[in-house]
Amino acid sequence: MDLTESAEDRTFREEVRTWLDENLVGEWAELRGRGGPGREHEAHAERLAWNRLLAEHGWTALGWPVEHGGRGLSLWQQVIFHEEYARANAPAGVNHLGEQLLGPTLIAFGTDEQRKRFLPEIAGVRELWAQGYSEPGAGSDLAGVQTRARLDEASGEWVIDGQKVWTSLAHLSDWCFVVARTEPGSARHQGLSFLLVPLRQDGVEVRPIEQLTSGSEFNEVFFSGARTAADMIVGEPGRGWGVAMGLLGFERGVSTLGQTVGFARELDSVVERAKANGSIDDPVVRDRLAAMKAELSVIRSFALRSLALVQGGEDSAAGNGAGSVFKLAWANWHRTLGEVAMDVAGRDGLLTRGTGEYDLDEHQRLFLFSRADTLYGGSDEVQKNILAERVLGLPREPKGS
Repeated sequence: MDLTESAEDRTFREEVRTWLDENLVGEWAELRGRGGPGREHEAHAERLAWNRLLAEHGWTALGWPVEHGGRGLSLWQQVIFHEEYARANAPAGVNHLGEQLLGPTLIAFGTDEQRKRFLPEIAGVRELWAQGYSEPGAGSDLAGVQTRARLDEASGEWVIDGQKVWTSLAHLSDWCFVVARTEPGSARHQGLSFLLVPLRQDGVEVRPIEQLTSGSEFNEVFFSGARTAADMIVGEPGRGWGVAMGLLGFERGVSTLGQTVGFARELDSVVERAKANGSIDDPVVRDRLAAMKAELSVIRSFALRSLALVQGGEDSAAGNGAGSVFKLAWANWHRTLGEVAMDVAGRDGLLTRGTGEYDLDEHQRLFLFSRADTLYGGSDEVQKNILAERVLGLPREPKGS
């Protein structure tokens, strides 16, 4: 991947920056910095309206092919957009799972009818999506999925029974893409199917999970005879594992590079706090902050060079494990930043703001939410196993009986 910006790319960067400067004003300016990890409950209706404004002006589905309703922008131009969006401190999106994950998956694996039905609604931010992968007994190991679906020939519908957990934003979503076991007696990767299931129906119960950071970004979802049409299956019945892994290949996409800009802003705020309270004079604190800055620069450079290999991979080991390396790097860096932020805060980090109310400051929220970074999106242990087994060719870890 050529990291040199062309004249066309520089013009595009200026176009993005100018549009954000001209539009993040008035009522929209109040949304700057709202949402994001641990804060997804903030101003959801207003952020939804903002995202629909983006769609109206062609700032969604940037990398989708033009024939599927996207802009067909180059990989580097997509990176530019997400970097400028993060630099503007624009509000967090509300449809990442639909636009960045399901949309590309339908383009790669879906039928023409599915693309026509869902892609315009995703690009226009008119339907929101949740991800139905993890279960109480199948978190990072999706091969252990126990949610079941059977095809009711009489009604022409799939009937789904089971439970999903840690389902991000399910309480705000219209649809969920669900990995379910459709072949009785099958085990591990075999017999799984990738279903598109409406959430607003009898037979679906969504229970928000209260987080340490307050709010309920994650949910439990219970399917009790929930239904979806027979043609709401992506790929062949029983062959959903390949579709599910293909989707994960899109997960570590261009939008993750916008994260590094947000991380840099968080690091700057920790440095400013260290200057304000005098802890910057401690050589150990100063050295840790300097190391964090250097490490973040290395992480961004690695991500840029490996992104082209990871895009569109068939599984999470795409790009010779580049996606797994990137996940390990940024997740552990961000968790460490939360720890450094609490060291800088000192005793103030133990106190909540306000009187008698659980009101966290930005660094307390950073510390608490970043504890989950090494778990969601594929735990550290799973990423290391991927690198060991699929990239280095080491023997598989023995499984318990």
